Amino acid sequence: MADPLPATAPARRKRRRPPPLVVDAKRLAKLLTCGVRTVRTLDAAGKLPAPLRLGGRVVWRRVEIKAWVAAGCPDRAAWEACTAARRS
Repeated sequence: MADPLPATAPARRKRRRPPPLVVDAKRLAKLLTCGVRTVRTLDAAGKLPAPLRLGGRVVWRRVEIKAWVAAGCPDRAAWEACTAARRS
């Protein structure tokens, strides 16, 4: 019986890049499985955590978004009160 896999050089493993620390509206929309317009609407209504401004970009911290979802997606004021309580 023949060997099912031909003898070849060992396969190179692809290095996994770590996930980005911040995400823009497009990537946030993918994380939340919604559209970019929905992300912009939620941000304007104060229903997302406050974004950061890096130069001309508007981004959100990835770990903060994950914690926000785990907390039940509270509005911005409740989320800021919750995070302020954790800090003190």
